[in-house]
Amino acid sequence: MRKLVEVEKGTITENQIQFSILANEPFEAVEAAGKMLADSDECAFVYVVDTGTEYIYVHFKQHTWSVLAEVLKRTEVPLLQWGEQIMPLSAFHEEMWLLIENIEGNDNYGEVFRTAVEEVFQEALASRS
Repeated sequence: MRKLVEVEKGTITENQIQFSILANEPFEAVEAAGKMLADSDECAFVYVVDTGTEYIYVHFKQHTWSVLAEVLKRTEVPLLQWGEQIMPLSAFHEEMWLLIENIEGNDNYGEVFRTAVEEVFQEALASRS
């Protein structure tokens, strides 16, 4: 069974971007796996974290996308706070770019998801052209 958690909010300061999960943190230490997926059914981007014994899928739903778009404009590696644990999300920029560039114009992800991604990440996609 997959373990899913949802990012509740993203915070941007002058030199840091941090996302927070309010769910109970796992007993094991969590490490970034450096992999991202798209969940078009849930209209979410999914970052994979590893406890050493299982993978946990961290969902970035639409209410966090404006912060994700800002991440792509900056060089700082975003952080994920889950309870007492704070981890850098390695390969975040590269993985996000791969996903949004692949989703753009691609109805294999579903029209609703594709359209939502294109709207929110329009400026970022235009900057890459």
